[in-house]
Amino acid sequence: MSDLPARFLAGLGPSGSLGLAVSGGGDSMAMLHLAVACGLRPAIVTVNHGLRAEAAAEAEQVGAVASSLGLSHTTLIWQGWDHSGNLQDAARKARRRLIAAWAVQNHIATVALGHTQNDIAETFLMRLQRGAGVDGLATMAPRWPEGGVLWQRPLLGFTRAELRQWLQAQGKTWVEDPSNDNLRFDRVRARKAMAVLQPLCVTPARLAQVAAQLAEARTALDALADDWAARTLHEQAGTVTIAPALWSAPAETQRRILQRVLLWISPAEYAPRGTQLGQLLARLSNGQAATLAGVRFVHGRGGLRALREVRAAAPRCAVDQIWDGRWQVAGDLPQGAELGALDAAGLAQCPDWRSTGLPRAALLASPAVWLGERVVAAPLAGFGSPAIRALPLHPLLGPKNLALSH
Repeated sequence: MSDLPARFLAGLGPSGSLGLAVSGGGDSMAMLHLAVACGLRPAIVTVNHGLRAEAAAEAEQVGAVASSLGLSHTTLIWQGWDHSGNLQDAARKARRRLIAAWAVQNHIATVALGHTQNDIAETFLMRLQRGAGVDGLATMAPRWPEGGVLWQRPLLGFTRAELRQWLQAQGKTWVEDPSNDNLRFDRVRARKAMAVLQPLCVTPARLAQVAAQLAEARTALDALADDWAARTLHEQAGTVTIAPALWSAPAETQRRILQRVLLWISPAEYAPRGTQLGQLLARLSNGQAATLAGVRFVHGRGGLRALREVRAAAPRCAVDQIWDGRWQVAGDLPQGAELGALDAAGLAQCPDWRSTGLPRAALLASPAVWLGERVVAAPLAGFGSPAIRALPLHPLLGPKNLALSH
């Protein structure tokens, strides 16, 4: 047990200014005390989701422990759930969003989360039940950037049992969330299933090992997809042309290329599920047109072209914001202007759009600068001042924008 602080520090790595997300449960409280045992002085943050009457008292308890250790503590309140959809997923997204904003505001570069080896195993079972492939079954990312913050999971090499044993040996306390026994949550059912699988030697450690091996396989598959993407993808004005040579690549590579195209044209936290991708791939390889996740695929002389569906594009926003998850506009813009889809009404104001050589459907979903109902500039349609430029937020062949294992 005496080696736990050293293991924690090795799992954390270089962190700079550090924040810890602490709920009061055994895992996060162990993380807090391990950090202090390592001589660190992190800022502590707790999110009260307002879903249980005890949550406020638990946040106060975390604050009291932090204060006794000479650490700062902040409680963030979430009141955004509309009682529809997946509660745990909505709470997770809200927690990340709130904590990221807190970290940026307080100049905290790194935030550590208390996920353990048990979380890897439970996530593996949950995704296995949903029919996930290599990406979904691969281990949780130990660190990744998001929302202006570097997120880390320094406890992935620890089990819940050893963390609680260490806390008990140190005379430390924690709270147990009653929702951890509520079988209506997938994670709780996966946790119960682990106990049934133990006699078969299917332990958290074994599943974490398999997940790590799948992460290595994912890296190899991504490298192969990188090579094919460089040879078969061509970006033009927010659309992507896919060369026919792609259909000679392995089926898994084809799926990965389509994932990248989908997420580049229609940014989302996750790519469509494997079944949907399989159906898309079958239609496209048979020469049919298809639409998925707001992206339309049409066959032409130059190959397969993927473009944004105008009806799926985001509503207008201020010109200094990112529109539709991927477009920025640079240039001298009039006060009160907005950024949005060109659409049919705007295209009618662009007399020379045919000279661009782009399909009409592609231009309908392209970015335009609006002042009321008048188009000030439509850079991709060749309309307006040439000093006004539309720039994709991410390069198509740049860093991966998949978020499958966070």
